[in-house]
Amino acid sequence: MDTIIFSDGAARGNPGPGGWGAIVVTADTVMELGGREAHTTNNRMELLAVISALETFPQEHDMTIYTDSAYVVNGITRWVNGWQKNKWKTSKKEDVLNRDLWERLVAATAHKVISWKIVKGHSGVAGNERCDVIATGFADENPPVLYSGSRARYGIDISSITSKNSGKDSVAKTSSKLKSKTKAYSYVSLVDGEIRVHKTWEECKARVNKVSGARFKKSVSPADEEEIIREFRN
Repeated sequence: MDTIIFSDGAARGNPGPGGWGAIVVTADTVMELGGREAHTTNNRMELLAVISALETFPQEHDMTIYTDSAYVVNGITRWVNGWQKNKWKTSKKEDVLNRDLWERLVAATAHKVISWKIVKGHSGVAGNERCDVIATGFADENPPVLYSGSRARYGIDISSITSKNSGKDSVAKTSSKLKSKTKAYSYVSLVDGEIRVHKTWEECKARVNKVSGARFKKSVSPADEEEIIREFRN
């Protein structure tokens, strides 16, 4: 089988203390990875999670990577070639954020055949859920014990994501059910074209209550918060 990688990142405050987690799965082994930075962003942690996993394979390799970061997947598959041609400038002639990590990711993907897959955070995908535990644990300076050993002895079922019965629709449906029951990470509101992030429902409610055209959503993770903000901007 090809190598499978799960990855996730987290930042408390975004920017703030952050952590990343990754799981590298081969036919016979599982290795968990994790790390922390004292002041960082969610996007940097998402990038570092993927980079750290890829850098364990310096040689040619075929692999599938599952991440809940559209930023990472779109960046490496769509945007990075244009950034490089434009000397690491965006289409608005601004410096590309996190250039140091994008350059590391480009180097880490060289001579590898990679299939990039986006999964929804907190959607019941065991590998992604475990990476979130690792990432948030490191961010909170309470990291879990990282596993490294045989796949047969790994206590987490990571096979369902690759099975024929785990289609995209079933993952999306599970996500919507879990999200309503999951503790909020934040609330995002849109009023008169201005987006704000709130840590409590009371704060969000006070802003949107009885305001015509106001929108709001609960997020359950930094990645989910980022996704909602992108949605509100479009």
